Amino acid sequence: MCGIVAAVSNRNIVDVLVQGLQRLEYRGYDSCGVAVHDGGLKRARSTARVAELASQVQQDLIQGQTGIAHTRWATHGVPAVHNAHPHFSHGPGANASEKPGRIALVHNGIIENHEELRQSLSAKGYVFLSQTDTEVITHLVDSHYNGDLFEAVKATLPQLHGAYAIAVFARDEPNRVVGARAGSPMVLGVGNGGQEHFVASDAMALAGVTDQIVYLEEGDMVDLQLGKYWVFDKNAKALSKAERDRKSVV
Repeated sequence: MCGIVAAVSNRNIVDVLVQGLQRLEYRGYDSCGVAVHDGGLKRARSTARVAELASQVQQDLIQGQTGIAHTRWATHGVPAVHNAHPHFSHGPGANASEKPGRIALVHNGIIENHEELRQSLSAKGYVFLSQTDTEVITHLVDSHYNGDLFEAVKATLPQLHGAYAIAVFARDEPNRVVGARAGSPMVLGVGNGGQEHFVASDAMALAGVTDQIVYLEEGDMVDLQLGKYWVFDKNAKALSKAERDRKSVV
C-alpha cells in the first residue's frame, strides 16, 4: 500500500504535496519522493521519513506549479532511493539513462505482468534503473507518448494487468496531470475556487486545500489542467458536470 498526491496549480505546490504525504505516511514509509515541472523534470527522493524529504526539497530548491509525490510500501524492489517514486522514463537510445526523462509517474498497486512488459520495453531500448513494476508503467507511457499525455495514458492502461492508481505528468506539457485508477483508491480535489486541482489516495491528504472532493470510481481517468478538469469513465467517456457533481462532496 502506497500513498499518492498530485497537483496542478498557479502557485508553488511543493509544500502542499509534502504535507499531503505527511498525512498519507500511514500508507507506506519505506521511501518517499516528490517531482515537479520546473521547465523540465526535477525530483527529490529519500528512504527516510517525509520530514526528511521536506528538508531535502528546501535544500535542493525544488519548486513547481505542477507536481506529483509518493510515499512507498515496498513490493517490487527493496527500499532504496533508486526504487523510490516518482520514476522518470529513460530511453530508448544510447546513453538513455543520462538523458532527462520526459515522463514522471507515481503508482499505488501491483502490476502482475511487469516482467513481460519489462522485456518488451528493454528490447525497444528503454533503460531500467530500478526493480519496480512502476518504472515499467513509466516507460510504457513514454512509448505511447506523441504530444498528448492523456492519449498516451489511455493507450497504456489496457496493457496493465493488476491494480493501480497512477498520476503522471510530462516534460512537454506544463500544467497537466493525468490520473487513473483500477483496484486502488483515488480521489480528485478542486481548490482555490476551481483554479487548482489535485488527485490523492484519499481525501485526508487534501485537507484544508480543497473546496470539493470527487470520488473516482473503478476504471475512471482524470485530466487535470490549470483551472479545469475532466473525468472519464472506464469506457473513456467524458462525464458531464452533473455526473461529476453526483460523485462529489463539498
